[in-house]
Amino acid sequence: MRVFFDTNVLVSVFIARGLCYDLFREVVSKQEVVLGEVVLTELRRVLRERFRMTVDKIGRVENLLLANEIAPKPVRHLHVGLKDRDDEWVIASAVAAKADCLVTGDAELLALKRPPIRIVSPRQLWEILRAH
Repeated sequence: MRVFFDTNVLVSVFIARGLCYDLFREVVSKQEVVLGEVVLTELRRVLRERFRMTVDKIGRVENLLLANEIAPKPVRHLHVGLKDRDDEWVIASAVAAKADCLVTGDAELLALKRPPIRIVSPRQLWEILRAH
């Protein structure tokens, strides 16, 4: 399974030791992680501005993530009716990466009625993986 992680999940992976951390480790070891330039750019900004992470630590996070496939920024975002246009770029990146699912904690993404890709919460993906 090709799994695309949204920024909010990746922040949780690197800031807290909880479900997102465990899920990421599980996916890295048994599935295929695919990320997007859009998400990596946002992740760098959030870790620096919101969490005051040092440039050195951000570099280590980025080096770890760059071991996975990185989808380039799509030519255009998908119009799916979201308030936050940045989220439409994330969805477009996941679709362009041919991911099987997008993992996010964003309520607006999770509530989409007809998403162009399967969108699941970290808990939902954890349960899916545990069922197999």
